[in-house]
Amino acid sequence: MKKAVLYRMMSNKHICPFGIKAKHLLQQKGYQVEDHHLQTREAVDVFKAKHQVKTTPQVFIDEQRIGGYDDLVAYLKVKSLKQEGKTYQPIIAIFSVTFLMAIALNFAISPMVNIVKILELFIACSMCVLGIMKLRDLYGFTNQFLGYDLLAMRWVPYAYIYPFLEVAAGVLMLAGHFICFAAMTSFFIGMVGLISVFKAVYLDRRDLRCACVGGNSHVPLGFISLTENIMMVAIALWMARLYF
Repeated sequence: MKKAVLYRMMSNKHICPFGIKAKHLLQQKGYQVEDHHLQTREAVDVFKAKHQVKTTPQVFIDEQRIGGYDDLVAYLKVKSLKQEGKTYQPIIAIFSVTFLMAIALNFAISPMVNIVKILELFIACSMCVLGIMKLRDLYGFTNQFLGYDLLAMRWVPYAYIYPFLEVAAGVLMLAGHFICFAAMTSFFIGMVGLISVFKAVYLDRRDLRCACVGGNSHVPLGFISLTENIMMVAIALWMARLYF
């Protein structure tokens, strides 16, 4: 059996997640792991100094130091799940889950499949979840949002208000109350966002990251951002039919 030696931090105060991942990956690939726990900060510092490394865990195979978890992933030639650079993964995850939520809510309301109702619920759920993503780090969201939203550039408080408006409109749509307010709010923020994104991406040709899933995201500003705003405008116009 292939053998590997693993040194990782394992104490009452800290358990290194990358050490656990490294051990799991080695065992998955058929290695017998000689697992050494560095139980104190002093033990970690001594190990780093001895092997002239900056981080733990460290993996050794055939007496050769492979390195940390990322180095092990590269050595074993397995696909890394680490997000690097631009990615649509967060927005794909959100839209997939909110669509499933919409289907579930549809069946909770009625045993019949109602495509129109599912789309309404999907947009409302998406607005709520996207709003939550923005509110989890409001400061980070505003920093990214101010880079392209035309209204927020002129009136900074709008960047802080936006997520609350998005969530409020989504919740009211789900509740089926104050639909007029929900429609007007959705139309306003959606239209401002639509114009802002179109100008930044397609007219100014700026390479930006979208704040749609909150601050510090790696989602590119572009078609997905337009989709979010188009959905809000579309649902607003659809709801407005009740008053005209």
